[in-house]
Amino acid sequence: MSSAKTYLVEGQMLISHDKSPEWRKFRLYVRAVKPESAIEKVYSQLGSRHKLKRSHIKIISIREVELDEVEDLRILKLANLDRIIR
Repeated sequence: MSSAKTYLVEGQMLISHDKSPEWRKFRLYVRAVKPESAIEKVYSQLGSRHKLKRSHIKIISIREVELDEVEDLRILKLANLDRIIR
């Protein structure tokens, strides 16, 4: 089983696409095995939080980061787990 890596995904999202459209920047840290999985997670998270369609999200860059660069406390705690108990 491959271990998950931490990715920083940067891009823009279209907020209020019907009234007064505005592109806003975002930076998300996500844990995934592959960069493609990280992109899918970003689409899922932004779509559920902000009710955005995939066409309203533009991914500009994705890169693997070390844990000392991560600013999100939830991601740090998730990365430090050694096992999951169900």
